[in-house]
Amino acid sequence: MMHATFDFSDATVLVIGASKAGIGAAIARAFQDAGATVTITGAEPEPAAEDRARFAYHQLDVTDAAAVTALAAATPTLDILVNCAAITARGEEMAPAFFSHVVDVNLHGTFRTAEAFHRHLQARQGSLINIASMYAMFGSPRNPAYGASKAAVVQLTKSLAIAWAADGIRVNAVAPGFIVTEQSARSRTDPAHVAAVALRTPMGRWGQPDDIAGPVLFLASPLSGFMTGTCLAIDGGYSIA
Repeated sequence: MMHATFDFSDATVLVIGASKAGIGAAIARAFQDAGATVTITGAEPEPAAEDRARFAYHQLDVTDAAAVTALAAATPTLDILVNCAAITARGEEMAPAFFSHVVDVNLHGTFRTAEAFHRHLQARQGSLINIASMYAMFGSPRNPAYGASKAAVVQLTKSLAIAWAADGIRVNAVAPGFIVTEQSARSRTDPAHVAAVALRTPMGRWGQPDDIAGPVLFLASPLSGFMTGTCLAIDGGYSIA
């Protein structure tokens, strides 16, 4: 119901990293429900079963610069780009090689796609929205690469907002808190962790992917037309507790 207040019927949207049940897929569905023409990507050969007939899909490895460039070349127009592609592995990120891989996907992948679609967004006076994390603001002993990469995504968002303002492109980000997704499934096997999150969160629960979709649509809409370089915390109050 909340998405019905937005009208994206004339917009083309690309959501990078939306093949699994999670934030990217929820954002893609919300844009489509608001009338947009939506394409999604993911590292997997196919998206989640419920989305196979719903969206145009491209398998994409965001660490492959040639593949990203090819997708951009095959895309005629684009109004809104949402960067959701990210990986993490709780407790495994101290290994240098894996640390580098996480940063390559989460940070360099975000920049690769943004740069590849810059001309599209410039032509349409479009909007870029990056998915950061509350870990951009907190230390994370079990997810150091994820936290470092997401902090860098926030800084990248600010820098691109300044660099591309003259091109008519708005660049913003959202920082989700603890969300019930496939990616967080591993951490949610720890009952003490699940309980601790809910206890600290003023709203008393973990978030759902749809909790992120509404703010993203807002940032892509004319209602936020004087906003650029911002990062909205969407964490049920966790970061202020």
